[in-house]
Amino acid sequence: MVTTDSHVSQCDDSDQAVTDWDDAYANAAHIVDAARWLEDWPRRAREFRDSLHSQQKHEIAESYGDHPREVMHVYRPTGRPQGVAVIVHGGYWLRFDADTFAQLARGALERNWVVAMPSYPLCPDVRIAEITASIARAVSVAAKLADGPIRLAGHSAGGHLVTRQICTDAPLDPSVQARVDRVLSISGVHDLHPLRNTSMNAHFALTESDATQESPTHQRIVDGVKITAWVGGEERPEFLRQTALLRDAWGEARVHTHVEAGKHHFDVIDDLERADSAMVELWLGD
Repeated sequence: MVTTDSHVSQCDDSDQAVTDWDDAYANAAHIVDAARWLEDWPRRAREFRDSLHSQQKHEIAESYGDHPREVMHVYRPTGRPQGVAVIVHGGYWLRFDADTFAQLARGALERNWVVAMPSYPLCPDVRIAEITASIARAVSVAAKLADGPIRLAGHSAGGHLVTRQICTDAPLDPSVQARVDRVLSISGVHDLHPLRNTSMNAHFALTESDATQESPTHQRIVDGVKITAWVGGEERPEFLRQTALLRDAWGEARVHTHVEAGKHHFDVIDDLERADSAMVELWLGD
């Protein structure tokens, strides 16, 4: 389903209600003890990777492109692989890498999925469209790791990057795209136009044309993909709106939305660590 004129009008009305766009997208400023989470992620990632080594389970780093950051960490299950699960980190296309969030592979790995977690080039060294292309290369390389379906998950900017891969104009190889049957966008940014109003655009350099081209809500979705758009109930109103936008653009038949009560932008991803969580079941279950 393509965004309709009425949908764009509704978005414009809600946009006009925002007076401070930097604050609208400022997550840490509205999370109690936010610094603790930023310190906790790499610690938990190290503990997860150490646990794999102690169990003699293997993790490899695999290059998927020419840029130094085009490297993905691959985790293989002990059982027969169910398919390939690709998890894309967030950070507003400006920060972090796959090492920071290694622990998020735990749930999928325990369900016997090969997990690929790519790092990617960051703005302002590259444009957002180039990051989209980078993730497409990562998914294409990950597709060779195992047979079966490909499931994509991403948080925040990662939610944008994975939903972008299932647009009809995505740079993803069609034969690989055809294997993608489910996508999980956690607190995803699906319409980039509001970001032009933030100070971050000094790094993004998004034009109106760029924002339209790179916004999943302004593109067509390929057939045969089920999407879950998951967001924390305690998140900034803009992230709740961005989740609803994807449902409105692509239709309720394709996009299942879920608001998890009590969760904020930093802890909403924790459910990926549990193989039996409702989030992982929706994403990887039968």
